[in-house]
Amino acid sequence: MNNRLLPQPLGQVRIISGRWRGRKLAVLTEQGLRPTSHRLRETLFNWLAPMLLGASVLDCFAGSGALGLEALSRDASYLRLLERNPLVAKQLGQALQRLESHAATVLTVDSRVYLAQPADRRFNLVFLDPPFYQALPQALFIQLERYQWLAEEAWIYLETEAEWRPNMLPNHWQLYREIRSRQVAYRLYRRHPIRDDSSTPLITL
Repeated sequence: MNNRLLPQPLGQVRIISGRWRGRKLAVLTEQGLRPTSHRLRETLFNWLAPMLLGASVLDCFAGSGALGLEALSRDASYLRLLERNPLVAKQLGQALQRLESHAATVLTVDSRVYLAQPADRRFNLVFLDPPFYQALPQALFIQLERYQWLAEEAWIYLETEAEWRPNMLPNHWQLYREIRSRQVAYRLYRRHPIRDDSSTPLITL
């Protein structure tokens, strides 16, 4: 019997603030699922507070959904959650039902494939928490720009293994904040509008 089809043990993460403040989300204990800590989320959303009202949010590699749902709780207008694991995606859908939210969508997709297509919507805030040690961030940066997933002014939050460092970025992205622990690096980038719409964003080393 495939153990992945059996019900998995549940953990919990708690929404920190906003209309769902204090609500707890069940989290499957799937391998590789690592919800962003309560303390880090509090810091991140203090940074993002002025940008959340009415924001359109894309949560790639959604996992527990803690980042995207925290944003929606704090007055973002729309949330799209991408999660390739069907069990985890189902759990996210159940969380949305319990929260009675009609402003969010869960898609059971691989973000790496999903982002490699023309965008149907531009997002003000994107959360990227990809699997570690797979050299994914650089490719994701390029996909977000090439296929126009980002609003003219947008914010991109990235979690990686601590030793990962970008060797190239779109030249109109700016590192806004960074925190490091022994194992994880947390970065928030700001995307500025491209001054010349006729030019392709350059990737700078």
